[in-house]
Amino acid sequence: MIIAVDFDGTIVEHEYPEIGKTRLFAFETLKMLQDKGHQLILWTYRSGKELEEAIEFCRKNGLEFYAVNSNYPEEEFDETISRKINADIYIDDRNLGGIPEWGEIYHMIEKNNNQEKFIPPKTNKKSFLKRLFR
Repeated sequence: MIIAVDFDGTIVEHEYPEIGKTRLFAFETLKMLQDKGHQLILWTYRSGKELEEAIEFCRKNGLEFYAVNSNYPEEEFDETISRKINADIYIDDRNLGGIPEWGEIYHMIEKNNNQEKFIPPKTNKKSFLKRLFR
């Protein structure tokens, strides 16, 4: 699968433009997903110097991405092309409901790895709506 991963608030705690503390098991989980054959794309708001710092931080922690803010390494940014990344899964702290712990993320992905498309775990709609409209 192609997995787009945010940086601030997802791999590291949110301290933008600084680099926050690494979230527990983030690098270990991402490396395990790569070892399983998944392609990881760094998908972040960062650009310029801040982006280079994030890429270098990940390298120092043993993580190289297939691509950064693009669908493939050779893609050149062009204002006529959407910056939206084509991925099977997006891991981002801004998800509805926030971001789960990295161990849970790994198990959700691997549980669904044999399916053609990622299917998020079922939620109790009644319970969700009740929490939403408290």
